[in-house]
Amino acid sequence: MVRTLDLVRPFLPYLPEVKTPPRRVPIKERLIWSLVALAVYLIACQIPLYGFLNTGGSDPFYLMRLVLGASSRGTIMELGFSPIVTSGMIVQLLAGARIIEVDYSNKLDRTLFEAAQKLIGIGFALFEAIIYVYSGMYGPVSSLGHARAALLVGQLFCASVVVMLLDELLQKGYGLGSGISLFIATNIAETIVWSAFSPMTINIGRGVEFEGAVISFFHLLLTRSDKTRALYEAFYRPELPNLSNLLATVTVFLIVIYLQGLRIDLPIKSVKVRGHVSSYPIQLFYTSNTPIILQSTLVSNLYFFSQILWKRFPNTFFVRAFGKWAQYRDTGQFLPVGGLAYYISKPHNLAEIIADPIRALSYILFMLVSCAVMSYLYIEVSGKSARDVAKQLRDQELTIKGHRDTSLVKELNRYIPIAAAFGGVLVGLLTVVADLTGAIGSGTGILLAVTIIYEYSTAFAKESQESGSPLAFFE
Repeated sequence: MVRTLDLVRPFLPYLPEVKTPPRRVPIKERLIWSLVALAVYLIACQIPLYGFLNTGGSDPFYLMRLVLGASSRGTIMELGFSPIVTSGMIVQLLAGARIIEVDYSNKLDRTLFEAAQKLIGIGFALFEAIIYVYSGMYGPVSSLGHARAALLVGQLFCASVVVMLLDELLQKGYGLGSGISLFIATNIAETIVWSAFSPMTINIGRGVEFEGAVISFFHLLLTRSDKTRALYEAFYRPELPNLSNLLATVTVFLIVIYLQGLRIDLPIKSVKVRGHVSSYPIQLFYTSNTPIILQSTLVSNLYFFSQILWKRFPNTFFVRAFGKWAQYRDTGQFLPVGGLAYYISKPHNLAEIIADPIRALSYILFMLVSCAVMSYLYIEVSGKSARDVAKQLRDQELTIKGHRDTSLVKELNRYIPIAAAFGGVLVGLLTVVADLTGAIGSGTGILLAVTIIYEYSTAFAKESQESGSPLAFFE
């Protein structure tokens, strides 16, 4: 009987691949490779697409850029890491539903599973690039010509494959952690720093203002005679970053950092070595940032396809139920005004909450439930469920102190599912609070940035400890 996973085998020789390093790469080299990969990504984010007529059309990934802090509009990195994250989500769900049967202890199965994820990612990159170009993003195809349209598709596709290889390079052991996580954290950090210290001047009807909240604060204090009014504008000016947004961002950062440290340590002992006792930590954010990325990608793809369908079939009942869109004159962007897409999108300010409290309530419920469900499902498909952890402990001849080996799964089930579900709800709640208080970079973006930075600092500390010196990188 042919397994679903075996269908990938004929494609193995043709898939681009980064070879696993033959030895453990020292931390100094891993940091260098991480910086090189980041530099390549950031440079690609500044290279404009060649051959498009204009970029005056609506951006289907506009809402995703708001969530993840991406700023690659009009560049070859237009699609970014969306195809990779989408393919990862699909393959993990297929594995969790046992449509794809994977034996993670088998090296060939692991290779085929990674190849399946890569193959689907490449397919999604090509599919999204074609839809992006032929939907008229860069001008009508009749004006572009098919040769120029194909050139645009090729640029977007190749850039996504490069991102995929950079991510694989870091995950295979040449760098620290995941490339996607590194790119997301960098994008969000760039958004926050730029919103705080941007020296750009803008005039939106109130006179010339600095874009950066901190620079604007000092400018208003120095140039306005009414200091009270100046302070009020610095903290509450609309449509541009202000100090209230910045304070909300810092507050959410501190709360998430505190919650990252909350965990339960289960005492474990060796079955064979008497007196050997250690601990197995179960963190409150047990599933880390992966479910947040999956949830954001799922919603962003829903917006993307809903907007494309609305442009083509605006009078179809199913399409209208999926999402109704309106184009704003100021930005040229299509934003949801009805249907499912509208009721799961966040209100932008207090006035929108008061005008439509049902939308605000549905958004809050959607965030809480979806984050909890994603977190709970992720432990089942990622090898982090109670059953999987119990198997890992048995393979290492370990057991929970005070419990028999046969009761491992039962004891772990008292903690892991609750930590996953409650941690997901808490993540959703923090995201809602950050969004409604106007935190810079979106609530999801801030949570992603904090969890990613925390993981990198933990990994760096662990690597430094194993190398025997906290300053190993500089030696």
